[in-house]
Amino acid sequence: MNNTIKILLAEDEPSLGQIVKESLETRNFEVFHVENGEEAYKIYKEEQPAILVLDVMMPKKDGFTLAKEIREENSTIPIIFLTAKSQTKDVLEGFSHGGNDYLKKPFSMEELIVRIHSLLNRVEKIKDVEKIKIGNYTFNYKKQTLELDNISNLLTHREAELLYNLWQQKNEVLDRTFILKKLWGNDDFFNARSMDVFISKLRKKLKKDENIQIVNIRGFGYKLMC
Repeated sequence: MNNTIKILLAEDEPSLGQIVKESLETRNFEVFHVENGEEAYKIYKEEQPAILVLDVMMPKKDGFTLAKEIREENSTIPIIFLTAKSQTKDVLEGFSHGGNDYLKKPFSMEELIVRIHSLLNRVEKIKDVEKIKIGNYTFNYKKQTLELDNISNLLTHREAELLYNLWQQKNEVLDRTFILKKLWGNDDFFNARSMDVFISKLRKKLKKDENIQIVNIRGFGYKLMC
């Protein structure tokens, strides 16, 4: 039985793409390397990889656009962006288009491999979660939707992950450092600012039920009260 895991690698720098491909292939991955977004989408449809590693700046179709298109038909496939950009707005744009993680160039292969395994393990653990009641809202973790009064809103992957973890600890404090390391990879200031933005977005999406609050417990983390 073939136990290799398929990875779609979209990287327009041939030398870097070849290095990453060869390194991953020594770790039991089957790597499909392409150099533009249009070819990446074609290979995605043909090969149905388990995870995507996408350069942001690519010819014909950039990584953000490609991820957005794929997210419209697949809400769970892990997506890692490779980018030379590291400004908060750039990273948030990546997450808003369905990215799960990002690596700033230059990066180490070991770090990329750790992040790939982390995302694959997270997907493996996702079961058919029943619809979750949060106040008057119905949260479908697997489909990444939040429904109220028969109106369904689609959450980004990061929003769904954050809300699910808040719900698991509802009415208790969700440790800030723990969730930053779990979802963002580390708890540095840059990622902490990113998480604060996502908390604000969730508050807005839950505001129609006055009995729901996401409270900031200064110095410790957040608490979902419902």
